[in-house]
Amino acid sequence: MDPYITEWVNLILRFAHVITGIAWIGASFYFVWLDNHLEKPPGWKSDKGIGGDLWAIHGGGFYEVAKYKHAPEKMPELLHWFKWEAYSTWLTGFVLLSLMFYVGADIYLIDPNIAELSQMQAIAIGLTSIVGGWIVYDVLCRTKLAEHGLLLGIILMALITGLSYVLSETFSARGAFMHVGAVIGTIMAGNVFFTIMPSQRALVASVEKGEPVDPTWGAKAKLRSTHNTYATLPLVFIMISNHYPMIFNHEYNWLVLMVIFVITAAIRQYFVAKHKGNQSPLVLVGAAALSIVLAVAIAPKSATPIIDETGSEVHTVDLQKVNDIIVSRCASCHSSTPTDDIFKVAQGGVILDDIEQMSRWAPRIQARAVDAKDMPFMNKTKIEDDERNYIALWIAQGAPVK
Repeated sequence: MDPYITEWVNLILRFAHVITGIAWIGASFYFVWLDNHLEKPPGWKSDKGIGGDLWAIHGGGFYEVAKYKHAPEKMPELLHWFKWEAYSTWLTGFVLLSLMFYVGADIYLIDPNIAELSQMQAIAIGLTSIVGGWIVYDVLCRTKLAEHGLLLGIILMALITGLSYVLSETFSARGAFMHVGAVIGTIMAGNVFFTIMPSQRALVASVEKGEPVDPTWGAKAKLRSTHNTYATLPLVFIMISNHYPMIFNHEYNWLVLMVIFVITAAIRQYFVAKHKGNQSPLVLVGAAALSIVLAVAIAPKSATPIIDETGSEVHTVDLQKVNDIIVSRCASCHSSTPTDDIFKVAQGGVILDDIEQMSRWAPRIQARAVDAKDMPFMNKTKIEDDERNYIALWIAQGAPVK
């Protein structure tokens, strides 16, 4: 497919994915907040079966929301369901994943430095991880472990940690992260499709038939809904991590991701508890402290000193050598006239045709080519560590142009 067309398809899909994701996550956050803010209703409302209600003001108007203990005596003519937000988010996400990492497997998913895979092998492993992740999760939630939330959570965390490690040893760093996100997103959408929606349909059917409501359906839906609540922030983080190679390109990226899971889950727990009136500031403080520890732990190491042929440490740089390194290793993509076989437009608007432009973009070069080392992309131009260190020395001296 023409790269220009691919970029437009990618843009449209990504935009749709973000919009539907906002709708899904927004609805999820709202209903969790709503449940945690319901107050005991007046006696006459309680007699009607209302278990809690809430007053709010928004957009210049007052709203009253009531939640029944079980169900109303009669179903209303119009009942709003919340499901397409989840389905649309998953569908757009899967198509986007397929376009980038399956159609473009040789570019984005397969890293020969990690594993020699054919395109079909990589796709098969990716799909197996997504489908297998859902099956394992669903089976566990149907066992007696569902009655022991903490134990089930520990087991699930151990499994996702193992999966993250395996994927990081199989795919490119970016591809591994995105597939962990795809597994979590599939589990969340699967919870809606296979458990939460069927339980709601069963509830509606019972009310319509005038039959007692089976409480097991509600318990199943509650468990899956709780899992979705705590998986939301880790999933959102993975969605944006694609732009931050300091995270996904780290040597222990799988472990970094798990620490971030703990941090984001703790943040979500803080707000859930806060909604219930049980503020736990230490949870938020702990999450902030762990974030700082993580940032320090994965900070880039100082560049290795450069030694010349006489065995002496180099303290000055040859600007022509800097220019030659960046032109030969970076300008095939980052140029006003790119020569790369895939990228026909300077990515991110970064153009490195001369030393002045290189100096202008020195902070970006430092972040991507020296610190995170995710550029050149998949190291297509075979840049060497000595060359990265030479660029680092030039930048450390202020990225001079003369």
